[in-house]
Amino acid sequence: MTDKKRPYNSFEMAQQQFDRTADLLELDEPVRDLLRQPLREYAFAIPVQMDDGTTRIFRGFRVQHNDARGPGKGGIRFHPHESLDTVRALATWMTWKCAVVDIPLGGAKGGVICDPHDLSRREQERICRGWLRQVVRNVGPVRDVPAPDVMTSGQHMLWILDEYEAIKGGHYPGFITGKPVGMGGSLGRKEATGYGVVFTLRELLKELGMQAKDTKASVQGFGNVAQYAIELYQQLGGTVTCVSCWDQKDRASYAYRKAGGVNLDELRGMADAFGGIDREKAKAAGYEVLDGDDWLAQEVDILIPAALENQINADTVGKIHEGVKIIAEGANGPTSPEADEVLAARGIQVIPDFLANAGGVTCSYFEQVQCNMNYYWTRDEVLGKLDLKMTEAFIAVSDLAKAKKLTMRDAAYVIAVDRVVQACRDRGWI
Repeated sequence: MTDKKRPYNSFEMAQQQFDRTADLLELDEPVRDLLRQPLREYAFAIPVQMDDGTTRIFRGFRVQHNDARGPGKGGIRFHPHESLDTVRALATWMTWKCAVVDIPLGGAKGGVICDPHDLSRREQERICRGWLRQVVRNVGPVRDVPAPDVMTSGQHMLWILDEYEAIKGGHYPGFITGKPVGMGGSLGRKEATGYGVVFTLRELLKELGMQAKDTKASVQGFGNVAQYAIELYQQLGGTVTCVSCWDQKDRASYAYRKAGGVNLDELRGMADAFGGIDREKAKAAGYEVLDGDDWLAQEVDILIPAALENQINADTVGKIHEGVKIIAEGANGPTSPEADEVLAARGIQVIPDFLANAGGVTCSYFEQVQCNMNYYWTRDEVLGKLDLKMTEAFIAVSDLAKAKKLTMRDAAYVIAVDRVVQACRDRGWI
């Protein structure tokens, strides 16, 4: 019998995390059965006429994990390796994310198996409109509100909104968030997720008696979340010495290191629309080009994984430098349960994903509120409200962790799951 390694499954990981919390809360079987699986899920074909006149069939998904606390909320990602299980996991994490920051929304997620790098603008538009037509009966401003995610943008959301309004015959700006400013979008939304990560990081540094100006960080990813996390962290005085991201030309991952710290504007000038950095330009600018996983091995105080799931796992956790004190999870599900055990044993503080990166969904909620009022706030108002919300959530999680001697992840889960359970009980579902 061969010892064959099982493939990673993000939904199994999400369920494993929930099961641990269910044991801590001593939940009974009906409650576990209800929250362990999504309430509803849709998988469908999207026929799309390509620019060359041929027709291709794309696979699309929408999963609604739980809406006891309010309408479903969650992004739509375009990715060649998208799967129903990935979407199930992300929808589950969205439920806990909305609950831990105490906003009146539930968890949902969507996706399409495709690679936008290989698609024209018009082909991407047809996919967006086709996706909406398949789920239009099951989404809406009071049912399920989509948003951008990996490799989707405000433009994709506008195409989906336009199709929804054409079918429904009216204006429904609150149906979708992450829209461009001027078309119902919120100021501050672009920065929100990355800034939210650093708001929570700032609070943890305070608790540990550390100042940002005395710390260094290594970041995985250079998309929207990573760029704005780097921006605010540097404004606080911190130094980012390494950035790792996917190179579209080589179809490989590289880490870019600069001893004195990376220049954010310089890297932005080398990046494509999807956050890939041009390797040759980086080398010419004096960056050392390393293997993609080497971001973990840097001699820094802080790691910020802001790319995809399962990046810190049983195989990679051993690469983390002994000087690392904090991991602030900008991505969804970047750390496996096996790696979590190692990090806890090493005394590394982890700000869990669904707390650290909840700034995006929080600002999406603010966008909905503004759309529904038809009154829009200034950028400072939005970011001020976001800072307050993220800080309150962090303090609640940190206080519970210290009081109950839990990890930050366990404390965040206990707060989030308990709030969702209470909502389900109040509705009489269980």
